[in-house]
Amino acid sequence: MAKCAICEKSAHFGNAVSHSHRRSNKIWKPNVKSVKVKVNGGARKMYVCTSCLRSGLVERA
Repeated sequence: MAKCAICEKSAHFGNAVSHSHRRSNKIWKPNVKSVKVKVNGGARKMYVCTSCLRSGLVERA
């Protein structure tokens, strides 16, 4: 499973609780994209979450 290279955001696990209060396993995945990023003057492909892309923590190549 992909993890953000900047903030290290990854999947979270918990319970989905129905109306009758029965519990089943649930997974929340981050919105992670494979993006070409400028690193040390060169371009490199990384997994970056969209919140890091929007906030300007990463510069696209």
